[in-house]
Amino acid sequence: MKTKVVVVEDEALLLMTAVAIVEEAGFEALEARNADEAIMLFERVPGIRILFTDIDMPGSMDGLMLAKAVRDRWPPVEIIIVSGMKQPDAGALPERVVFFSKPYDIRQLTNALVSMAA
Repeated sequence: MKTKVVVVEDEALLLMTAVAIVEEAGFEALEARNADEAIMLFERVPGIRILFTDIDMPGSMDGLMLAKAVRDRWPPVEIIIVSGMKQPDAGALPERVVFFSKPYDIRQLTNALVSMAA
């Protein structure tokens, strides 16, 4: 069974690109356009192992707040955060989070996904 990855990105083209990267790395990508959709996926789909989220997005919370919520409710989930706008301080990130600036290196991102799923 493929490892499930929730991909959260509000820009359609970037979402399609991120989903393609996740799927080409051998994972099952579950799409969400904001934090609320992502939380619904975590509540409804068992066995999600990785959250891959952008920081900046519309809705009730940004990617950092989503990462903290997922870390609190689903502690085993590994988290990748990306942003083209801001570089968060290390103290702003929950434990076990990998951060990539956009545009991210596909090989580095794929390596992070693979190591998180191991």
